[in-house]
Amino acid sequence: MNVAILDDYFDTLRTLRCFDMLANDDVTIWNDHTQDVDALADRLRDTEVLVLIRERTQIRAPLLERLPKLRLISQRSVYPHIDIDACTRLGVIVSSGQHAGTPSYAAAELTWGLILAAVRQIPQQMAALRRGTWQIGVGSSLRGKTLGIYGYGRIGAAVAGYGRAFGMNVLVWAREAARAQAHDDGYDAAPSKAAFFKACDVLSLHMRLVDATRGIVTAADLARMKTDALFVNTSRAQLVEPGALVNALRAGRPGMAAIDVYEDEPLTDTAHPLLTMDNVVCTPHIGYVSRDEYEIQFSDIFEQVVAYAAGRPTNVVNPAVLP
Repeated sequence: MNVAILDDYFDTLRTLRCFDMLANDDVTIWNDHTQDVDALADRLRDTEVLVLIRERTQIRAPLLERLPKLRLISQRSVYPHIDIDACTRLGVIVSSGQHAGTPSYAAAELTWGLILAAVRQIPQQMAALRRGTWQIGVGSSLRGKTLGIYGYGRIGAAVAGYGRAFGMNVLVWAREAARAQAHDDGYDAAPSKAAFFKACDVLSLHMRLVDATRGIVTAADLARMKTDALFVNTSRAQLVEPGALVNALRAGRPGMAAIDVYEDEPLTDTAHPLLTMDNVVCTPHIGYVSRDEYEIQFSDIFEQVVAYAAGRPTNVVNPAVLP
């Protein structure tokens, strides 16, 4: 089969052990990023199987309609970047496993790294040291503080465990079933969303982006946070009401943020407000970007390709397309 892989920035996938699953296929890997429909249509004109790396490229009807040979899109996790209706109409199967039993420890670890970096001013202190300045301020400790986990799924539970190990008091706000699970795991649930935002010293967001969660964090929520609190988002930028975080940081509630996700990615505008604030630590959506995590994720993705080739597609999100 003719397989194309988009957005493999560092040409990593061919070095993974699981890449051997595609040994019998004609594989083309693109290392740059483009969202130009004409360019993508030209690159993918002979593609039968398209492999995506998360949500790096939008796959919409104007592109799909120009790819007559495309029969399968294989990826992992959620798919707001794919026009599922157009895929179904055009006979394209979308396979996307939801990794129900395997939390992204890479994302959880990055979350904790961002928390430590922000409260101890690690990037700012390093930048100052490179300028020849010895110490620029006093950071904060985590022990005894309240860590808020908003969305108690697999990653949220892992981050809660890190907080417990650091001696933090963990407080959870989530759907009722998730709050019950958090209680069973030994964590307290907040009495309300408003009380949750008010109580947290560090608040970390962990949920999927679906219609029901889009903009779930509002300006009013952020305004309830402490002036020295830290807001962390390694999930999706669109979970926060547009413009609310930047305005909240300018207003001083919360006092800090640590961010790995943005409304428009890749973010290349160096004048973006979050990149110009001294009280914000930013990384370029690298929560899941580790070699170990890639092995896990692309084993699943390539298994979906193998299953399709065998005539038994798996994890199909648009079953109406099947015979």
